Amino acid sequence: MDVPKTLTRELITQKVRILHDSLRIDFGIERPTIAVLGLNPHASDNGVIGDEEEKVIRPAIIELKKNGVVAMGPYPADGFFGSGQYRKFDGVIAMYHDQGLIPFKALSFNAGVNYTAGLPIIRTSPDHGTAYDIAGKNSADESSFRLALFNAIDIVKNRKTYFADRENALVRRSDTLEQIEEIIED
Repeated sequence: MDVPKTLTRELITQKVRILHDSLRIDFGIERPTIAVLGLNPHASDNGVIGDEEEKVIRPAIIELKKNGVVAMGPYPADGFFGSGQYRKFDGVIAMYHDQGLIPFKALSFNAGVNYTAGLPIIRTSPDHGTAYDIAGKNSADESSFRLALFNAIDIVKNRKTYFADRENALVRRSDTLEQIEEIIED
């Protein structure tokens, strides 16, 4: 019930940028496409069920596009996952936990990995969580844990490659002549 009060254009923009940067740096996707889900059922049905899509979410998406981020939406969450539309995107921003995690777990249980984007450290975990209820019973399936571990290793490698490849990058054409001269002098 608190989600609509906390949604702002700035917050959505910030979260999409975090995901965008993470997809580029940690997953090696040079120009990621990101879907943004609506808050309300059916993404509000043109204002019939709430107005957050028009007043907050859509303006954030427009701002992101103006700044070079390929973000699209807002999409109705139920139809988005049910129709398989999620397959067309590199990442999805949900407006709250269950809106994103329920379909994720339904689609990839024991094969998915939770990843926290935007941290200075790499955090992955099995999609099923800690599974305390079966701890010590020798009944856990370790495949999701193994995937989480291997994904963390891949992300470490991707980050190193990303920053190493840009360490001595050439100056972009948009830089001013003065900046280029300063670089040459150094």
